[in-house]
Amino acid sequence: MSRCEWAGSDPVYIAYHDDEWGTPVHDDRVHFEFLVLESAQAGLSWITILRKREAYREAYNGFDPAVVAKYDEKRIETLLSNPGIVRNRLKVRASVNNARRFLEVQKEFGSFDDYLWRWVDGKPLVGDWKKMDEVPVKTALSDSVSKDLKARGFSFIGSTIIYSYLQAVGVVNDHVTSCFRYPGVS
Repeated sequence: MSRCEWAGSDPVYIAYHDDEWGTPVHDDRVHFEFLVLESAQAGLSWITILRKREAYREAYNGFDPAVVAKYDEKRIETLLSNPGIVRNRLKVRASVNNARRFLEVQKEFGSFDDYLWRWVDGKPLVGDWKKMDEVPVKTALSDSVSKDLKARGFSFIGSTIIYSYLQAVGVVNDHVTSCFRYPGVS
């Protein structure tokens, strides 16, 4: 079975690639989870974040944005002392701020999902990549979404982070054309 090269042989990566990456998401809690995780990943490898994912789920109350939005300084300090997550002060503070902004987007658009998928008229953008080195790290779409989210007060969500997020939640299908997942998520 042919997969995207980045999945390699690590069982954690393979499971993520085979079961999640690029599959269209329409669940706001999952959207918030990936926004937090993609921001946490900045400057680190994705496998590091995947290995910490369960600790993140526990630390972030199952990624319930309404709960995370209420985190106070004491709770932020608790997160910063948790060895199961990335203990970067800027990233942790951004996650709490972004939970608050996430709720504002939900209020304005009905759901974060509605906000996000309107950028692509509800249909995933499908790449036509033969090799992984052809896949971009950011695009005009990620530039626009990032710029809009920043204007709404989100932080730690540059264009490259947003592009990774768009790939993760299936707004963009960047499986290479020879990957067994390519036709299934298109």
